[in-house]
Amino acid sequence: MSSTYVAIVESNPHLRSLLGWHIRERGYFVQLFGKFQHAKESFERQLPTLVILNSDLPDGDGLELSQWLSEKHHPVILILSARNTEKDIVRGLKMGADDYLTKPFGMQELLARVESLLRRKAMMMVPLSLEYGDLKIDLVQRRVLYQGNNVDLTPQEFSLIYVLTQAGGLPLSRGELLSRAWPESIDNPRTVDTHVLSLRKKIEPDPRQPNLIQTVRNIGYKFNLEFLMDISKRQHDLLKSS
Repeated sequence: MSSTYVAIVESNPHLRSLLGWHIRERGYFVQLFGKFQHAKESFERQLPTLVILNSDLPDGDGLELSQWLSEKHHPVILILSARNTEKDIVRGLKMGADDYLTKPFGMQELLARVESLLRRKAMMMVPLSLEYGDLKIDLVQRRVLYQGNNVDLTPQEFSLIYVLTQAGGLPLSRGELLSRAWPESIDNPRTVDTHVLSLRKKIEPDPRQPNLIQTVRNIGYKFNLEFLMDISKRQHDLLKSS
């Protein structure tokens, strides 16, 4: 099951169950709520990825819950409402909703909107940069800073260091690096060796005894994230003690 958590806050028990069944069928983790207060108490403990929210709840205004969520937490919010005037829709969107669907509605339309909102959420969560201790990878400008200094990399070297760091310290074979880091099909593993050597010259204090990009015998290469984090920790501790 997906780790995406969808909360459904709907006062009508039949509609609530039907929505829950269809969303679960899409592979999402779902929780159902029939009241404003129960939902709010749960959201204070665990925030959903997406909230499908009825504007009319027996113990409170669903739009107020939408506003509270958007101000404090920023999940994606889809309002369901029988209020269908332009004024109602505008009010719902201004109170934090990302989308507004009027009742009655078709289930396929609702599911399409859910998928669209979750895709949008996933795109918004893509990081602009990655940081590993003193190493910063700027994904927008495609540049690397190490210990505060700009590292002058070719486009291919940037792709290579990005793929190596994304492996989380696990070794990658030359074949895996070729398939992930090279834009075109290349079947010469020595191409990887050449670029690793060039990259080491630019970021390793001693390229002949590399600590950051390590060779893993009979496999390929790995990026030593632990070494990088240890350096940053030691520098931080020195600054604190001085």
